[in-house]
Amino acid sequence: MHDIKAIRENPAAFDAALARRGASPMSSQVLELDEARRAKILAAETAQSDQKKAAKEVGAAKASGDEAEFERLRALVGDKKAEVAAMQAEAKELDVQLNDLLMGLPNRLHDDVPDGEDEADNVEVRHWGTPREFTFAPQEHFELAGVKPGMDFETAAKLSGSRFVVLSQGVARIHRALAQMMLDTHIEEHDLRETWTPVLVREEMMYGTGQLPKFGEDSYKTEDGWWLVPTSEVTLTNIVNGETVDEAALPMRMCAHTQCFRSEAGSAGRDTSGMLRQHQFEKVEMVSIVHPEKSMEEHDRMTRCAEAILEKLGLPYRTVVLCSGDMGFGMIKTHDLEVWLPGQNQYREISSVSVAGDFQARRMNARFKPTAGGKPEFVHTLNGSGLAVGRALIAVLENGQQEDGSVTLPEALHPYLGGKTKLTAEGALA
Repeated sequence: MHDIKAIRENPAAFDAALARRGASPMSSQVLELDEARRAKILAAETAQSDQKKAAKEVGAAKASGDEAEFERLRALVGDKKAEVAAMQAEAKELDVQLNDLLMGLPNRLHDDVPDGEDEADNVEVRHWGTPREFTFAPQEHFELAGVKPGMDFETAAKLSGSRFVVLSQGVARIHRALAQMMLDTHIEEHDLRETWTPVLVREEMMYGTGQLPKFGEDSYKTEDGWWLVPTSEVTLTNIVNGETVDEAALPMRMCAHTQCFRSEAGSAGRDTSGMLRQHQFEKVEMVSIVHPEKSMEEHDRMTRCAEAILEKLGLPYRTVVLCSGDMGFGMIKTHDLEVWLPGQNQYREISSVSVAGDFQARRMNARFKPTAGGKPEFVHTLNGSGLAVGRALIAVLENGQQEDGSVTLPEALHPYLGGKTKLTAEGALA
C-alpha cells in the first residue's frame, strides 16, 4: 500500500518507481481519483453544514409563526439530508476505488536493487562452500536407491493428484529432523520467538500481506471463505494487524514451522519431477517487525540466520540480490539463497529473505508509538525462509549421495536422528 500524500507531493517520483518494475505510469489516475474523492467529501461537508444551519432556522420560523418559511426550511433540511447521504455514498465509492487501485500497485524498490529483466540479472553478493566433485554421475534425489522406498509419488497422486508426495521411513525422519534443527537453531542461537499459528486465515489477512487482491490464483480458498496460507508470513506478520505497539517492543522476531499450500498457478511443466515444486510443503518461516530505521540492518541479520542453517548442514550455497525484474510484488529488496543441487548441476532457491518497508504495515494499519512521543508511525516488516524444509531435504540427499544409492547425512542432524549417520541403500537409517 502506498502513501497517497507522497504521491501528491511527487507524482513523477512515484511513476519513476513504477517504471523500475516495468509498470506503466499511474500517478495521474491515482491523483484523479483522489481529487474526485476529496472534492466529494468537501461537497458533502458543505451540504451538511447547510443542513445544520437550516435545521436551526426551522425552529426559529416555527416560533415566529411564519408557517410558509417553516415549510420551506423543513423541505430544505430534507433535501440537504438526502444530498449529504448521496455525496457521502459517492465519496465512499471513490475511496473504495482508490484503495483498490493502490492495493494493486507493487511496492517501490530500494535504491540498492540492481536493474534487470529476470533472474539472469540477479547479482551474487557472496557464496559459501565448494560443490563436491563426484567420481560418479550424481543423481537427483528421487532417483537414489536409498530414497525410493521412502518417497512415494504414485500413492500421493492416488490420494491427492500431482505435485504431492508421501514420505515414510528414514526419509520422513530426516525431513522431520531438518525442521526441528532449524527451529532449535533460530530459537537458541538467533533469538527468534517460536510461534505456532493456524494455516487457515481470514481473507483480510491475505490482503494485509499482499497475497490479495492480485495473486488469489496462487493460493487455495475454502468454501467457508478461509484461505490456506502460502507461508506463515501471513499469520506471523498479521499478528500486528490493526495494532499500535510501544517502540520498546521492537524488534519483534518470530519463527514458525507450518504446512504451506500453493496452487503453483502458471508453473505447468516446471519441476514436475521430485519434491522441488509441491502444492503442500513445510517451511520454517522468520518474520521481523522493526523500527523503520532498522529494517535494512535487520534484512542483513535475517539473511545471515538463513545462511547459518545451510552452513550447519554443510551445503554449498550462494546469496544473490534480486534485480528489479525478479522482485516480489510487495518487497523493496530481497536476498535469495540458492543451494547447490548436484543432481541438477545448478544452484536452486531455498530461501528468500525480504524487506517490505511500510508496504504491508499500511495495508494492515500496523503502527508503533514512539518512546519520545509524537504521532504513531508505521512499522517495517520483513520475512524470510529459514528454510524451506522439503528443499533442504533434497539438498541433503543429493549432496550426501554415495555411488551405491546410500546417503551420508550432515553431522548437525545426527542428534536429531538418534545418532544415525546415514540413509542406507535400502532406505533405512543406520
